[in-house]
Amino acid sequence: MIRPIIHYGFHLILPLLIALLFFPKQWKKVYFLFIAAMLIDIDHILADQIFDPNRCSIGFHPLHSYYAITAYGIMLFFSKTRIIGLALLWHILTDLLDCWMM
Repeated sequence: MIRPIIHYGFHLILPLLIALLFFPKQWKKVYFLFIAAMLIDIDHILADQIFDPNRCSIGFHPLHSYYAITAYGIMLFFSKTRIIGLALLWHILTDLLDCWMM
């Protein structure tokens, strides 16, 4: 029961704290981008079983692939994509944490 609480807390609550602490002037925009980063989970529809609580997304789904993660990391180097890249990497880190808890 603790695993989903941690997982969704990292997806929904911690991004709010990150936005408020590190981007106080634009926290609403930053929080929205962190929430919007969950759209990369759209790649789950390509899997035979859309949701499998015991499957690690990292390296399995296309938008959770190591190539995609590299692209998200590259986004950090450009000011226009930095927050989006950070949000996407936070999503990946959250999913990775979930993988470790399996």
